[in-house]
Amino acid sequence: MTFLNGITLLLVGQLIGEVITRLLGLPIPGPVLGMILLFTLLLAFRRVPVFLDTAANGLLGHLSLLFVPAGVGIMVHFDRLMAEWLPIVAVLLVTTLLTMVATAGIMMIATRWLVPDYRSREQNHD
Repeated sequence: MTFLNGITLLLVGQLIGEVITRLLGLPIPGPVLGMILLFTLLLAFRRVPVFLDTAANGLLGHLSLLFVPAGVGIMVHFDRLMAEWLPIVAVLLVTTLLTMVATAGIMMIATRWLVPDYRSREQNHD
């Protein structure tokens, strides 16, 4: 029963996010807003209820099943993917590199801000 309660809470959060998004015309997906609201609720309680933990672990145990629709979609559109493989590969490479550069830059900035003695330790090791 606790699994069912957790799934119900996740779906209600998704529904609330979807309703708010549609009513206010927000440019954010409803499920994303619902998860933000759920995260805020969990921060307010400062703990994860057992029923939600049970549901989350149950979903994670079967996470691979969620990739089946994506795999089917790839096979359905395989001809189009083969016809446009070069732009797809180019975009994947460029965005991967940009993501890596942005992540490294943010990590360096965050390290300088969050680690108080970072610069002096960096100079002492040289």
